[in-house]
Amino acid sequence: MSTSRTVERAFETGLYGTGDTALDTAASLLAADPAADAELGRRGEELVAAAWRRCWQPADVHRIVRRELDDTHVRLLAALVRSQAADDRPRGPRWAAQLDALPEAPAPRTDRFSHATAVLELYRLLLRLPVLEPLEGPDAPGGAGREPWPESRALARIRALLAKAEATGYPREAEALSAKAQELMARHSVDEALLSATAPAPHAPGACRIGVEPPYEQAKAVLLDAVADANHCRAVWNEPLGFSTVVGFAADLEAVELLYTSLLVQAEAAMTRAEAAQRAGGRRRTRSFRQSFLAAYAHRAGTHLRAVAERATAGAGTEHADALPVLASREAAVTDRLERMFPETTTTRLRGGADPAGWTEGTRAADDARVVPRRPLG
Repeated sequence: MSTSRTVERAFETGLYGTGDTALDTAASLLAADPAADAELGRRGEELVAAAWRRCWQPADVHRIVRRELDDTHVRLLAALVRSQAADDRPRGPRWAAQLDALPEAPAPRTDRFSHATAVLELYRLLLRLPVLEPLEGPDAPGGAGREPWPESRALARIRALLAKAEATGYPREAEALSAKAQELMARHSVDEALLSATAPAPHAPGACRIGVEPPYEQAKAVLLDAVADANHCRAVWNEPLGFSTVVGFAADLEAVELLYTSLLVQAEAAMTRAEAAQRAGGRRRTRSFRQSFLAAYAHRAGTHLRAVAERATAGAGTEHADALPVLASREAAVTDRLERMFPETTTTRLRGGADPAGWTEGTRAADDARVVPRRPLG
């Protein structure tokens, strides 16, 4: 039997069939024919390329494989994606960064049957990935454009400030560091808007996907939505696939990703400290406490961020007569892009908050981590 026929029979049985028996039969076929390995790898690269055509990106596929399968499958995926990238066209800096972030260690060595089973489980998942909304702009597959936010001294400083905010055990210090980082983000955002408005071909809004990981993903999605809104972006949460799509201009998208990640780290650290204090007081904390904590944190942080955004916009208008019309035009462009990407969306009520102690502690943590008013662009 030819190697191509071996793989074809294995696919017919293991990928398109159902149940563990079908998977075992397909894995046995592959394990018995070492000559089929090269063809099996080639078919895997085709499945990866098909995922890109369905508008998935490396980070998206990595996220869902990590969630649905295990570390062996994640490492098999990473090797497969890197192999496919050698024959792929250039897809922009964000795509390259996602490739670099994939795990480098190979999957652990196992017997041929176990390896074939893992490969088929991975391929079965890749085969069934749905079509996603295309991400236009410089981050889209095949998109043209400049790097979303050049790695400058300002960006390095912002990353350093947020890293310190995440590392410190002092809430007030974290607050001050986060505030300074947000101030630098705001300056860059207004600079970017004014510069783009005078360019011969102004940039259009793009989009990126940011993972919203369990547990308590609804509260995390609310936090991400608040961060996006405060930074001139809009977010749509895809609960089944575990991410939010954020629409906005390049520099603002980078700001959203940085600030959301940092606030989430700070929230989880504060929740750990609050749980320890509760246990020291003889009170046993539960899932309800953690869910209420993060729900309150997201609600309170959103309130602070919206207030900061309103004051910053007013300050920018005072310092620069052209700033408010430019920002309004960009927000209209973002809304238009969002509505074209997602013509139908629904809203959902934030669940959680049944534990009074969790809500109180989450509110207090958000107050400590709040972003204070930032001074206008100078």
